[in-house]
Order: sequence, then structure tokens, then C-alpha cells
Amino acid sequence: MSPTLIMDFNRTVSRPLPQLGLMENEVGETHLLGWNLPAEDLIHIPEHWLKYQEPSALQHYYLAFMYTLFTFIALFGNGLVIWIFCIAKPLRTPSNIFVINLALCDFVMMAKSPIFIYSSINRGYQGHFLCQLFGVAGTFSGLGASATNAAIAYDRFSTIAKPFDGRMTYGKALFLIACIWAYTVPWGLLPLTEKWNRFVPEGYLTSCTVDYLSPTDETRAYIGIMFVICYVIPVSLVIFFYSQIVSHVFNHEKALREQAKKMNVESLRSNQDANAQSAEVRIAKAAITICCLFIASWTPYAVVAMIGAFGDRSLLTPGITMIPAIFCKTVACFDPYVYAISHPRYRLELSKRVPCLGINEKPPPTASETQSTTTTTA
Repeated sequence: MSPTLIMDFNRTVSRPLPQLGLMENEVGETHLLGWNLPAEDLIHIPEHWLKYQEPSALQHYYLAFMYTLFTFIALFGNGLVIWIFCIAKPLRTPSNIFVINLALCDFVMMAKSPIFIYSSINRGYQGHFLCQLFGVAGTFSGLGASATNAAIAYDRFSTIAKPFDGRMTYGKALFLIACIWAYTVPWGLLPLTEKWNRFVPEGYLTSCTVDYLSPTDETRAYIGIMFVICYVIPVSLVIFFYSQIVSHVFNHEKALREQAKKMNVESLRSNQDANAQSAEVRIAKAAITICCLFIASWTPYAVVAMIGAFGDRSLLTPGITMIPAIFCKTVACFDPYVYAISHPRYRLELSKRVPCLGINEKPPPTASETQSTTTTTA
């Protein structure tokens, strides 16, 4: 009897099933990825992964431990941000709606990590349903965070460059939030329903993402368009707005120094602290940090997807493709600290409501100083 072949339009596993399980090396027989999966699961796995040796149990357990640590840190940090920003009246501002949305995206991204941890402990693919759940949650949260970063950059640019007519209103903020999700949702629903692309396992078959490996025009078109719309455009907006912020602050500080020189005074700032960093340095550092975190989060995924769709797929080993997910999870841990815990009003509310954390933030002495601090950190 001829060997059985798995056939499903562009998802063909071209090798007979009996040959998928073992490979010969100098030591002896070792298992390949997917060796113990039934035919109904194999049709969901790109054939690219089935030629690689199964990773050791230690590698799976190490990743499970890392993800457990990331999950605790991210859920705790982002959970605090969502809770404090929602219940503290001084923090319920239009601009902070974006911070809450970003924290929610990061929270959802890490809330799906138990699926990965469970798959790693069991050393492999755990079924189509969990894969779809993991993929759609990751797409919604990841692309939502990407668009939210661009909205935060726009809001901060408007606040600093146009302090009088660029203030965010509740109506404008809610409209932008609606636009963010209208921009994001289709890219998760299309592969979920398999109308365009699909969610498939990747790497060690313990995580799932959109299919960037099937050698079809449909796959290449989806990845190419998604690369532009969901990566290039948000990254370009983030870089543009933060570069404009830095340029504006430098020019403003330069004008203040020149005016002070003409008036023969040391500074026009009555509350300037001689030991504090200059405003332009603080803003520049914040902008660079935010840009680097955002780009570090999604550039590895973008590079891997573009190589898979248009480049040399042999470069994409299972171990290599696990790296982008680690970058995203790491950034999800850092985001609440960069965007919110550095916020003086947030620290003040946190010290009031969760005193066991040992945050002894004191209220600013005057309202004018509070406004100045919020402007430079927002």
C-alpha cells in the first residue's frame, strides 16, 4: 500500500507520514518536530518545521520558566497600571486613555502565555483550538500596542509642540481608540477565519502566529501588506513624532537661553533646579527609550516574517524564530514602567493605595510645578 500523503491545497506535507518521525545522525535515531502528531494536526503545521530535530526537554522547560517569569512581571505591572489609572480621578485624563489601552494590550499579550507554558511543559503542539486562541490574542494585542504607541507619540507631540490648541479631549481620545481597533481587528479576524492567511505553529510548535512560510502569492501578499500597514507606518509615525518633540524642545530651550542672555540673567525659569537635568536631555532620553523599546519589540518579528515570505527560509531555524516572541514579552514587561511608573501622579496614587510597595512619593509643593512635571513626563 502506498504511503499516505497529507493534502490540503497549499498546505501539502510532501513526505509520506512514516518518514516524518525519525532522522539518522551519528548518535542514532532522534525525533523530528511533529513526529508524534496525528494527520489532522499535521495539516496545520508548515512543512518547513518538520525537517528539524525536536528540541530537548530542557529547552522547553527553560522557555516555560522564562515565560512564567515574564507573565508574572507583566501581568502585575500592567494590572496595576490599568487599576490605578481607572480608579484614581486625577489620572482619568484623555491622554491617559492611551496608556490604559497600551497596558491592556500588554496584559492580553501576556495573559495568553499560559498556553505557551502548557505547550512547553508538554513539549509540543497542543491542538488547533489553543493555537488559534494564542494567535488571535497575540495579533490583537501586538498590533493594538503598535497602533497605540503611534497614538501616544502623536498625543505627546501635540501636548508639547502645541500646548494651547493641541490638548487631547475625551472625544478625540475615544475616537482615536476606536480607530486603533478598527485598524487592528481585521488583521486578526482574516487569518482566524482563514479568509486570508491562517494561524499556524512556529519554531518549537509551542507558539502560533500568522503563516509566513507557505510558498504562495496569497501568503506573500498578506505578509507584505501587513508589514507596511502594521509595522512600517506605526514605526514611522513614532519616529517622526518623537523626533519632532526632541527638535521642538531643543529649539525652545535654545530660545530661552538666548533670551536670558539678552536680559543678562542666568535663566528665565523661576523653578529651575540647578542639579536637575536640562529639559531637552530628559525629553530626548525618554523619546529614545520609547522608540528603542517599540522598535525592539516588533522589528525581530517583522524581519522573520519577511524572510519567511520573500527570503531564504533556511535561515529560519526553530530556535531563531523563538527569539522575536521573547523580545515582545520582554517589552510588555518594561512598558508599564516606562509609560506609567515614571509618571509622578501615578507614583503618588500608587503610594496611597498600595503602601506595601514602599513607594514614598510626596505631593508636589505647588500646582504650577505639578503641571510642569506632568508636561515634561507625559
